[in-house]
Amino acid sequence: MELDNTQAQETQEVAQAQSPKTYTQDEINGIVQERLSRERKKYEDYDSLKEKAAKFDELEEANKSELQKAQDKAAELEAKLAEIEKEKTINEMRNKVAQEKGVPAELLTGDTEEACTKQADGILNFSRINGYPSVKDAGESNVVNKTSTKEQFKEWANKQLNNSN
Repeated sequence: MELDNTQAQETQEVAQAQSPKTYTQDEINGIVQERLSRERKKYEDYDSLKEKAAKFDELEEANKSELQKAQDKAAELEAKLAEIEKEKTINEMRNKVAQEKGVPAELLTGDTEEACTKQADGILNFSRINGYPSVKDAGESNVVNKTSTKEQFKEWANKQLNNSN
């Protein structure tokens, strides 16, 4: 029987070694708590990091709006600069045509050199057609006869009226 006892004991040891260990509920709770505490330690600063990330996003959004404001302002200033440069170019062109044709630059309203040249020619033709009387400053006549400015103007007006009929 001794042999049977020894065999039975060995069989029991082998069975225990092969069978899974059983745990009590307290042991399982302890193991779970230990693992939970290890995981919680990993993410202890999660809330503060989340708060910092939110602040960063807020700042980034504020900076975007500041950047957008700056970009809008730059675009506005570029548009104004382009408009000023265009006006300057047009004024220079008008002054050039006025100087070449001998008419006041203020009378020219064209945006191109060709348009201003046509306007200047029209102004010159208009002024030649009407043929104003020649009168010097202070109303002294440029004509050889010594008639008054009033008389010269009257003669000129009569000629103009008679020619138009």
